[in-house]
Amino acid sequence: MKIGPRYKIAKRLGAQVFDKTQTQKFQLSLARTEAKRGKRRGGARSDYAKQFLEKQKVRMTYGLTERQFRNYIKAAVSHGGEDQAAALFALLERRLDNVVYRLGLASSRRGARQMVSHGHIVIGGRKVTIPSYQVSPGDVFAIREGSKKSSLFEGLPERLKDMKAPSWLAFDPEKAEGKVQGAPRMDAAVQPFDLPQVLQFYTR
Repeated sequence: MKIGPRYKIAKRLGAQVFDKTQTQKFQLSLARTEAKRGKRRGGARSDYAKQFLEKQKVRMTYGLTERQFRNYIKAAVSHGGEDQAAALFALLERRLDNVVYRLGLASSRRGARQMVSHGHIVIGGRKVTIPSYQVSPGDVFAIREGSKKSSLFEGLPERLKDMKAPSWLAFDPEKAEGKVQGAPRMDAAVQPFDLPQVLQFYTR
């Protein structure tokens, strides 16, 4: 998926959606830009504009095409129940490339996608090369035996000693293997985007 100039896109969206923009320097630059926009705009964004920006934040954060993202929306909506936002969050988080990124095996989701695509990760002893593969509770995953000596994983235990994995994931850097312990749970208080608004954008 071609994204374009990440710094400009992140400033337009008003969010730190890329790894390279998760810095204090970017935050200060963003604050200045938002202040200027507020003066020019002279009013609040429409509901449609807010919803559009939220869905773009999510797409860019997870590196998804519009078609891919629409499929996740459909799956979340068809899930039924009241909390479709939680269902959408779980679908996004359970992507294998996201799991690799969350565990710190790759420094970015883009790098995690490449890591999976190149066959460095196995699940249940079988190589998986599909970044969108949905992991499930109980899945055991590991770095492929033939990949452990790759420079990608050099000094892994030292690199991950201060890394805190999400509660639904467990990983042993020494053994280079881990397990999906449960399902990801959405905490609205710490989310960088508003998933209910995203769902409203697609179901309006």
